[in-house]
Amino acid sequence: MSEAPIAPKRPHTIEIHGDARVDPWYWMRDDDREDPEILAHLAAENAHTDAVLAPVAELKDELFAEMKGRIKEDDSSVPQISDGVWRYSRFEEGREYAIHCRRIESMDAPEEVLLDENERAEGHSYYSLGGLTVSRDRRTMAFAEDTLSRRIYDVHFRDLTGEATYPEVITGTSGNIVWASDHRTIFYVRQDETTLRPDQVWRHTLGTDPADDVLVLDETNPEFYVSIWLSRSREFVMIGSFQTEETEVRTIAAADPTDDPQVFLARGDHHHYLVDHFDGRFFLRSNHEAPNFRIAVTDQRAISSMADTTDIVAPSDDVFVEDFGLFDAALVVEERRDAILGVRVLPWAETEAAYRVDFDEAVYTAGIGTLGDANRDVVRIGYTSLTTPMRVYDFSLADRSLELRKEQPVLGDFDRDAYVAERITVTARDGETVPVSLVHRRDLDRSVPQPVHLYGYGSYGITMDPSFSSARLALLDRGFVFAIAHVRGGQEYGRRWYDDGKLLNKRNTFTDFIDIAQHLVDTGVTTTPQLVASGGSAGGLLMGAVLNMAPDLFGAIVANVAFVDVVTTMLDESIPLTTFEYDEWGNPNDKTFYDVMLSYSPYDNVAAVDHPPVFALAGLHDSQVQYWEPAKWVAKLRDTSTGDAPVILRMNMDAGHGGASGRFARLEEIAEEYAFMLGVVNDTLLR
Repeated sequence: MSEAPIAPKRPHTIEIHGDARVDPWYWMRDDDREDPEILAHLAAENAHTDAVLAPVAELKDELFAEMKGRIKEDDSSVPQISDGVWRYSRFEEGREYAIHCRRIESMDAPEEVLLDENERAEGHSYYSLGGLTVSRDRRTMAFAEDTLSRRIYDVHFRDLTGEATYPEVITGTSGNIVWASDHRTIFYVRQDETTLRPDQVWRHTLGTDPADDVLVLDETNPEFYVSIWLSRSREFVMIGSFQTEETEVRTIAAADPTDDPQVFLARGDHHHYLVDHFDGRFFLRSNHEAPNFRIAVTDQRAISSMADTTDIVAPSDDVFVEDFGLFDAALVVEERRDAILGVRVLPWAETEAAYRVDFDEAVYTAGIGTLGDANRDVVRIGYTSLTTPMRVYDFSLADRSLELRKEQPVLGDFDRDAYVAERITVTARDGETVPVSLVHRRDLDRSVPQPVHLYGYGSYGITMDPSFSSARLALLDRGFVFAIAHVRGGQEYGRRWYDDGKLLNKRNTFTDFIDIAQHLVDTGVTTTPQLVASGGSAGGLLMGAVLNMAPDLFGAIVANVAFVDVVTTMLDESIPLTTFEYDEWGNPNDKTFYDVMLSYSPYDNVAAVDHPPVFALAGLHDSQVQYWEPAKWVAKLRDTSTGDAPVILRMNMDAGHGGASGRFARLEEIAEEYAFMLGVVNDTLLR
């Protein structure tokens, strides 16, 4: 096997609260990402990974070809109408990126190509389209692009009539853009150049120099970031200031772009709310005296407290309100019951009772799709499960019928009846019941242990809902069981599930995952050598923590863009995401949080034990988890481990947090991960 790169040690001491931590690989940090020594080291890491994975290189190619062969390459989305314009996107065979189109008034009208991402991506190793929005007079398009993978977007303008050109380019934005009603004014969000915190809202007039743009809002609190959107009524530009525990929304009259932003409800008391406007009223999703959120309404543009509102959806201990959509005929609520995301309809007519949109499967994910015209009385619903490819339904509010508009094509010999999904529960060490979703081939012999890919996340209240993946079939068809560990830190069971997996309770996320893994081994579903765990970003933190806490329980670990250097990162306010994530992880400048974070931080707790094979994946331009975190972690694991199992790092030199941008390039990354997993459980790779 190829010799692993050895990163030199240059001790650097970080001292706080009377505690001195020595970091031998702190030198790997380079904010500019141009240090020749670091780039050479990362290139050596990639070469070593190539060598280690050489025994499964042919398998990787086979997997990629299989995954690509399941995709309908010339696919298109279901059109959605708004203001008399049908919008959709489509792919062409052999091309990586989408083409965005419209037809005026009718789908029989000539197609107009708004933007071809393939053309815009030419000459760039990475391309990401942020916001794309057309003025309501249909004449001008604004769109945001990132060609570096740092989530820093440049905003461009295009005249769709061919009568004018707009050479101005707005740089340094988050990609968040909204048109005012005059068709000439656009609002956008700028980011802090160092931390990349979206902190300012600006106003631009079409055809003018961006240097003359007007600052509308400066969010000076470093724990908040800003976002903008257009209300459902299109009467207001909404500005939200957000952090994990608290929000504040301001409104600007879309018909008067120079209108001063007006605070809807002042921030405070850990009040998290979101506002929309429709039919002359303001609707709120609010956690005021409602941990699982309520929906309330008021006709006032500014209120002093929630006493000025009236409940439409009352608080519930059992039902978590995720989102809502506003239509002429009904309020449509995206809600979670018994960890299942579904859709409930509340007709405005007092004679009609609320009802839930029913589906056949016991475990699924259904949510509100793209909102078109509010007066069409048709709700677009996205539906999927572990065995059902993504479906797009149009649900009629008039007769409660579901019309299937599209099911994501899966080419080849796919038969959904050949696979079976189930949900089990595992009792965690503190007595909590934790759900696990599983899927495998129906003909898999479950009387003997089988390979398991156990996936987890467990942070930010983000729920890993069961969904279909055509790429995953490559694992299932080779005898794997795929399992999602719905650990605390998500919101499967509402806000309490989130609160029990964050801040001082963060360790529950890790022990839940370990207890699930142990249960799968103890009950004969799998064995330790056949158990591969994976997670990305905050899920990569989960991987690093469980590797330290239970190194002999897993056959292999895959950690994607892993947040592993928790304490050092959270002490550095110059790094993106740090300050406005204090409510997620804690502020280590407070010794109480410092001690807890230090107790689980993967990088700080690597021990001299035998580790299973570890595959770390990262992106040089990652703006969320800096590349040096996984690079340092890999160096420390190699230096400390008492075994000889491979620890490898794949550094994508052209991408960031989301990995490769093209649809086929992303499949190549997945194929490599799966080849690693199969190589480990089949003993093709050294342990």
